[in-house]
Amino acid sequence: MRILTQTDDLAAFCEAARKGPYVTVDTEFLRERTYYSKLCLVQLAQAGDGEAVLVDPLAEDLSLEPLYELFRDTSVVKVFHAARQDLEIFFVEGDVFPEPLFDTQVAAMVCGFGEQVGYETLVRKIAKASLDKTSRFTDWSRRPLTDAQQNYALADVTHLRVIYEYLRDELAKSGRHKWVAEELKILTDPATYTVEPSQAWKRVKTRTHSGKFLAVVRELARFREGYAQSRNIPRNRVFKDDALLELASTKPKSMQDLSRSRLLLREARRGEIADGILAAVQTAQDVAPEDYPKPDNSNDKLQVNPALADLLRVLLKAKAENAGVAQKLIATASELDAIAAGKRDGAALQGWRAEVFGDDALRLCRGELALVARGNVVDVVEL
Repeated sequence: MRILTQTDDLAAFCEAARKGPYVTVDTEFLRERTYYSKLCLVQLAQAGDGEAVLVDPLAEDLSLEPLYELFRDTSVVKVFHAARQDLEIFFVEGDVFPEPLFDTQVAAMVCGFGEQVGYETLVRKIAKASLDKTSRFTDWSRRPLTDAQQNYALADVTHLRVIYEYLRDELAKSGRHKWVAEELKILTDPATYTVEPSQAWKRVKTRTHSGKFLAVVRELARFREGYAQSRNIPRNRVFKDDALLELASTKPKSMQDLSRSRLLLREARRGEIADGILAAVQTAQDVAPEDYPKPDNSNDKLQVNPALADLLRVLLKAKAENAGVAQKLIATASELDAIAAGKRDGAALQGWRAEVFGDDALRLCRGELALVARGNVVDVVEL
């Protein structure tokens, strides 16, 4: 087992990996004390029975640029499992997305393994092996790595080769490659990983839809997000959501007002954070009513036809069983209600989901289809 700490060694490994059709990739990172993930380890395995290595991004003499060049090489498939957090790291640190990308979690879902299937499950069912998870919760920034840590990390890419080859062949048989490609478009969209401070208020859950109140929430959330990003600390280290909502209600105007807060951390009652809070509240107070933030309440006003929604649920179950995919992967309960209320812009009505379910769902809504029970099977009948 090799741990690469030199850029030249990583470049040599990546050059060898280019000779194969794919390379498997995983990462270990920490995020508890930072806004952005701290990359602590990269695991790589060449195709088939090729070499598997650990890459130490914390080493002083190592640059990840050879890996990024491999990611840009479109002749080699980059294989991940549940790639979202890994991709965010590489996008933030290297401004790169692996291309082409293959996510075994996504592929497993469309191959009938259920919703958000875990890596351990695929190792057991496909690779016929087991994983030692004793190093799962560990501080990956500490050096040296123990043998147990190294073995645990390497298993995340060695078994992945067997899983990838199996799922690749299954997709070839079923012709569902485009299903996976549609799902991966979201993972390789920069907007997926970019949080604009001006939009951060939409993440804050509040029961109040008052424009004046939401204006304060927006400005406080904007300040918090920008502050957390600039200093690379978790947003909750600045102040938590419950404190934010308290501040939006009390609208403090002075340091003395801040000192009366029940929920604000002591560190936030003075210095830059306190100044930022007071400035954000004042900015919100100056917002004209026409510029108040407007929450999306469209779903709250939907007039759902409950009988039609029930029929759509039966149709979804039948279609999901026929396609061999999880129901929730095709449509959620709220999406079915939206269709039953007349909305026609949901994900369930687009792409491969439309082929499997959405097109027939619309025909059912128009009265062009009927559902017939034949024993334990529900069939779709044209009218």
